[in-house]
Amino acid sequence: MGEQRADDPMVRWHLAQIRPNSFQVAERNLRRQGFSVFAPTLAQTARRRGRPVAEQRPLFPGYLFVGFDPDTAPFRAINGTYGVSRLVSFGEGAPAEVPQPIVMGLMARCDAGARLIPPKVLQPGTEVQLIGGPFADFVATVESMAPDQRVWVLLECMGQRARVAVKVEALRER
Repeated sequence: MGEQRADDPMVRWHLAQIRPNSFQVAERNLRRQGFSVFAPTLAQTARRRGRPVAEQRPLFPGYLFVGFDPDTAPFRAINGTYGVSRLVSFGEGAPAEVPQPIVMGLMARCDAGARLIPPKVLQPGTEVQLIGGPFADFVATVESMAPDQRVWVLLECMGQRARVAVKVEALRER
């Protein structure tokens, strides 16, 4: 079986639980068997010998996404793969499938190396257009950013300025 492409519509995504400290081993062995693997990582700062060090950590510790077509792929071999504990399933049936939009959405937020791209930080004074919600298509000015990725914007509505909090995903820079 040749490696399947992640964007192939026949590939369905499943979760594999990984053995402790076997993340890279499991990923390598699954790829060798021809399975598509998606393991998003997140940049975090850790302390090593008292100094801060930037490193990539799994977004979902202990799990990675495995893509295959359950009708044609020998997916039962995944449970016997070195580094993999088991495929996540509910009951005795086939492995549980992760909805395609969830995995595709995660992939869209990652770079080619599966590293999560941090959301864009908007500077105060930047002119933006709201692309969702009740104020869609309104033009506003960024006032400030909250730590939880909410943006406070000032928008002109009925001759008055209103201060509104919106998610950064609901904004487009003009």
